[in-house]
Amino acid sequence: MQTSPRNVLKGLSMRPAWQVWGLNLHGVNRRVIRHSSGSLPRSICPTFVTSKHHEQPAKETNKTLKEESKKQRAAAFSRELFTLDRSSPGSPLFQPFGTHIFQKLQAFLRAQYPTYGFQEVLSPIIYKKSLWETSGHWENYKDDMFAVTGRGAQGVDDSKREIGEDEEYGLKPMNCPGHCLLFRSQKRSYKDLPIRYADFSPLHRNEVSGALGGLTRLRRFHQDDGHIFCRHSQLQNEISRTLSFVRLIYRTLNLGDYKLCLGTRPDHFIGTVEEWDTAEAHLKLALEESGRPYCINRGDGAFYGPKIDIVITDADGKDHQTATTQLDFQLPKRFELEVDGPGSNQKETPVLIHRAILGSLERFMALLMDSHSGKWPFWMSPRQLIILTVGQSSGVRERAGEIARQLTSPDGRPGAQTLEARRFMVDCDNSDETIGKKVLNARKNGYSFYAVFGERNLKPSPDNQTLDISLASHPNEQAMREALYAFLQPRTPNKRSDTADQPTAANVTTTSLTVQQCQELMTDLVSRYL
Repeated sequence: MQTSPRNVLKGLSMRPAWQVWGLNLHGVNRRVIRHSSGSLPRSICPTFVTSKHHEQPAKETNKTLKEESKKQRAAAFSRELFTLDRSSPGSPLFQPFGTHIFQKLQAFLRAQYPTYGFQEVLSPIIYKKSLWETSGHWENYKDDMFAVTGRGAQGVDDSKREIGEDEEYGLKPMNCPGHCLLFRSQKRSYKDLPIRYADFSPLHRNEVSGALGGLTRLRRFHQDDGHIFCRHSQLQNEISRTLSFVRLIYRTLNLGDYKLCLGTRPDHFIGTVEEWDTAEAHLKLALEESGRPYCINRGDGAFYGPKIDIVITDADGKDHQTATTQLDFQLPKRFELEVDGPGSNQKETPVLIHRAILGSLERFMALLMDSHSGKWPFWMSPRQLIILTVGQSSGVRERAGEIARQLTSPDGRPGAQTLEARRFMVDCDNSDETIGKKVLNARKNGYSFYAVFGERNLKPSPDNQTLDISLASHPNEQAMREALYAFLQPRTPNKRSDTADQPTAANVTTTSLTVQQCQELMTDLVSRYL
C-alpha cells in the first residue's frame, strides 16, 4: 500500500530542498547563485563589466548582461547537443543529448499524424538526373543540389549496365518527387483521396559556405515533410486543416505568436498564370478564414506554386521561416498522376499540397534553444531528474542508485521491453561533494528537477521511502508550479481549514514523494507536454 506524500499541501515546503535539510548556501556561494541564477556551466567564461558598461544606466547594463549570459548559456549547452566539423560543412553530428531532443520532436509529430490522417513513408536520398528533369528541379534548382557520380555514369561501355544508368544523379533537396513515385506506383480511385504522406528523410541542399551557421542554415537537415494528394473539391478543407495543425503544434510548444506570409508567383515559374491565380486565391481564402493577420511577399512563391510561410522571430529580432504550406498544380501533371474518376473511363489529376509543420528540425531546435536559454521542457529534456545523495552512507548511495534505475524505466521487466514502455532521463550524483555543491551543479547542468535523498528518507519498507523533489530548471516555471500543484491537490491528506500558510500554485516548488508518486508525476508532466 502506497503512502501519501509527507509534505503535500498541508505540510508542503515552499523552500528548496537544500533549505529543508538545514543547509547554508550563502557566504562564498551567494555570489555564484546571484550571478549565474544557478544555471551557468563552468565552461562559460565569466562576464566582466567593462568601462562601457559602467557608463550605461544600471537598468540597461543589467539587460545587456542578461542577454550576454543567455547567449553564453545557450552556446555552452549546444556543445552537449551537437558538433560541427570541417570535414562535412553544414552537416551537424548530434551528441546523445541532441539526438534525444531530436527524436522527441519526431515522436511528438508522429503522435499527431493519425489525427490528421498522415501515413509515414521512407524514400531514397538519391535519384537519377532524369527524375529531377521530370520534376523541374534540374532546370530550376540545380545550383542548390549536390550532383553525384555513380557507377556507369562515366560513359564506360558496359553491356550489363541498366538502361539510363549512364547519367548523373542528384541528392534530393526535397521529398516531393519521391512521393509522386509512391503515389504513381498503385492504381488509385478518387474515393482514395485525400492521401497524405509524411517523411523525415534527410535532405541535402548545396548552400554557399558563407550562409552556413549553427543549426539554422545547413547543407544536410531533416524536415517534417508531408504531401497531400487530393481533389480540387477537397483543397480548401486540406489547407485549413494544415493551418489548424500548425496552430495546435505551436500552441502546445508554447512558442507564442508567429507571422503568416503569403508568397505569390515569382518571375520564373512553371504552369500558367491562370493556374497560379487559382492557387493563390485558395491560399488567400484559407488565410482570411483563419482570422489571423497575414502579409503578402510578392514573388516569394516556389517555382511550382504559391505558399503560406510561418515565420518566428528569435531573441535577436531575426526572422526564421519554419512551417510552410505550398499549393502545386504542376508536379502531378509532370509525373502524369491520375485517379479513376466517378464516371465511366473518367480520369482525374490530383492536386498536391506540400506542407511542413516545424520545417527543418535542426533549425527548430536552435530556435527552441535560443528562446529557452538552453532550458528544455520536461517532456523533451535530456536531463529530467537527478538524485542527490546526502552523507557517506553506503546504504543511502546503493538505494539512491536503485531508485534512479527504477525511475529511468518504470515499466522495466526481464527480456524485451514493450513499445509503450515509459522511459525517463534520471541520473544519480553519488559523489563526495557537499549537497550544496550538488544542487548548484544540478541547476547549472539544466536538470528539470533534483531530488535529495539521505538517511532520513530511508524507511524499512521501500514503498514508504520518499524523495525531496525540487524544481530546478524549466523555460516556463510558472506552468510547472501550477502542474505540480494540480498533481498534489488530490493526494492531499487532512486538508486544513485555515489557508494562511497553505502553498499556492504560484510558489510551490518542493515536496516529498514516494518513488511511485515520482513516476506518476513525471508521466503526468510528459502527458501535458510541459
